[in-house]
Amino acid sequence: MSHQQLLSIRLASEHALYLDLATEPSPAALARLVQLQQQLKQHFGHHLRDIVPAYLSLLLIFEPEHFAYQPLCAELTAFCQQLFRKSAPELAGKTVQLPVYYGKDSGPDLARLATFHGLSQKRIIELHHNQAYLVYAIGVAPGFAYLGFVPPKLQSPRLATPRPSVLKGSVGIADRQTAVYPASSPGGWNIIGNCPLPLFDLNAAPLMPVAVGDEVQFVPIERAEFIRLGGQLWTD
Repeated sequence: MSHQQLLSIRLASEHALYLDLATEPSPAALARLVQLQQQLKQHFGHHLRDIVPAYLSLLLIFEPEHFAYQPLCAELTAFCQQLFRKSAPELAGKTVQLPVYYGKDSGPDLARLATFHGLSQKRIIELHHNQAYLVYAIGVAPGFAYLGFVPPKLQSPRLATPRPSVLKGSVGIADRQTAVYPASSPGGWNIIGNCPLPLFDLNAAPLMPVAVGDEVQFVPIERAEFIRLGGQLWTD
């Protein structure tokens, strides 16, 4: 087993395994994760019920009749060894642009974060949208994409007391990550704006506009455009 590429295989449940690939999230580790996800889908076919990538690991959920821990560990180790002998892949995900209205009526924490970091609100906004973010994981709620990583000047601790309800579309920062709330829900992220586009739609194909390995670019829009696109304000 290559300790630089496959760190461990762990039992996740009676029919599932975790594959740990790295100790620190990075574009290179994410590219390898996405590659392995695709290859394992092909390798196991219908024996695999689901495979979920997130940051440094893959969760493999097998059909119960095809789950045998020791043989699967040996098969996965051999498979990874063979795959990892090949050159490291490059991320080939799509780039998705998401419009964001940044303002006091869409980002209730914008002014506080500006004070906390000793920056102007304009600079907070510039720092947030002037770079693209990789989708490292999707979880907690359908369509909730964990995006990394914000510039060091924007890294911000979560709220000491989470809000009982965060508005749908809210764009937040928590530590090194940023994300868009796909639905109204409790949350403790610092909210600096709002995206009027749906991040999860049962009537759409695909259900979500982004997947792990994709890239997200936030695009600032004016208040009038935000309202035209159906955005909701915190003062509504």
